[in-house]
Amino acid sequence: MNIKEAKNEIKHTVRAYLAKDEAGEYRIPAVRQRPMLLIGPPGIGKTQIMEQIAREEGIGLVAYTITHHTRQSAVGLPFIREEVFDGGSHTVTEYTMSEIIASVYRKIRDSGQREGILFIDEINCVSETLAPTMLQFLQCKTFGNQAVPQGWLIVAAGNPPEYNKSVRDFDMVTLDRVRYLTVGADYKVWEEYARARHVCGAVLSYLRLRPKHFYCVSADVDGLQFVTARGWEDLGSLMEVYEEMGIPVDETVVREFVHHDAVAEDAAAYFELYRKYRDDYGIPEILLGKVKPEIYARIHAAAFDERLSVVNLLLDGLAKEFARVSREKSLTDGWYAFLKEYRAAAEGSDPVQEYRKLCGRADEALSAEKKSGGFVPAGEGWRRNLAILLKKYEPAGGDAAQCFQAAKAGFDLQREALERSERETALALECAFDFVETAFENGQEMVVFVTELTLGAESALFLAEHPCERYLIYSRELLTGTQRAELLAELHRG
Repeated sequence: MNIKEAKNEIKHTVRAYLAKDEAGEYRIPAVRQRPMLLIGPPGIGKTQIMEQIAREEGIGLVAYTITHHTRQSAVGLPFIREEVFDGGSHTVTEYTMSEIIASVYRKIRDSGQREGILFIDEINCVSETLAPTMLQFLQCKTFGNQAVPQGWLIVAAGNPPEYNKSVRDFDMVTLDRVRYLTVGADYKVWEEYARARHVCGAVLSYLRLRPKHFYCVSADVDGLQFVTARGWEDLGSLMEVYEEMGIPVDETVVREFVHHDAVAEDAAAYFELYRKYRDDYGIPEILLGKVKPEIYARIHAAAFDERLSVVNLLLDGLAKEFARVSREKSLTDGWYAFLKEYRAAAEGSDPVQEYRKLCGRADEALSAEKKSGGFVPAGEGWRRNLAILLKKYEPAGGDAAQCFQAAKAGFDLQREALERSERETALALECAFDFVETAFENGQEMVVFVTELTLGAESALFLAEHPCERYLIYSRELLTGTQRAELLAELHRG
């Protein structure tokens, strides 16, 4: 299965294992709640889906890479205590609490989340001294003499032997006590995730042209060569910051993340061309409707890779606009909800104190979210911005009506900012359609352009709220029949 299917399977398991009966008891008792064991190549997102599941289900997450632990830290340290048996006193060995079990209890204490996932990564790559402890953990759900707290599910992950020389096989007794999931790399699934995380446009553009380079592992006379999903995402994060700082990303930098000679060389060459196309074609100017006549002559004579790169550059530019609107809208909606609650609370009480009280609750919610850790979707920064702005526009005094108007002043400015960003984004979209129509008419490039607008969550939401006539026409005409299938087949041959 792919990583998205694995995520759904684990989510279903979380809901089933945490379901309770009328008496408040778990419907599936702990003894029947099998740990889930994911076996798949490194860097495909096993840890990321744990963070996503915990956030989406509102439960805690404690994650450990077990290869970083010794037997003592996993099991606990031994100490001697006195016990009485048959009237006689005897010294016996006990153990301090496992560091891993203690981390679960700390999570419960600090976040208030009494249910969650204990995720142990690289479980089949442990040392010989720790291997029996891991088998005991999977079979009995204990580390040493301490059990995993009730309400906490166990998910473990490991690598197939072809990716790690230290992999150990599980025996039948262990396998008969776990749910075994085999996970593989899948570019289309990762691309969906990458769009949501706003992964660097240059990386996405390259992988749309070279999907076979998304995940590669090979061993030859020069040793092991590989490139993973994690490598592409981390490279993209660095590229965006380097771009803002004016620092070039050359082949040396790419090789620090892409450990595959042929792919690194090809990707570095493409990134250089991608930057050149952005400058040569003047993508920001195109999105403002300012296209130089010679640009059309060049694009008509260009090869398919160059034409598709220009489309991806336009999509990248539009994606930033859609993301801006999404942030502004989230901030506006959050502010509106705050003011609505404040208006009701301020009546008949001290309006300034009520405002501060609501701000304090917002701060506490933000603090709890930070403590819970885990996956935070791109664009959630509006919550921090709202907390800052609420303090900036705190009313100084007066009656409830006066305080509300003072608090509302900042919101009115924010609403204007949202409307301005919506107008600018709608204009950029129309200008992009003008260019794509003139440059490509109803060709394959238009299919890619419309398809990507459809697949992007933020672009789809914008188009739903701000209908674009040409998008509706082209999506009806081009996203049916065989043309799209032929295009996708051609792209995947790259």
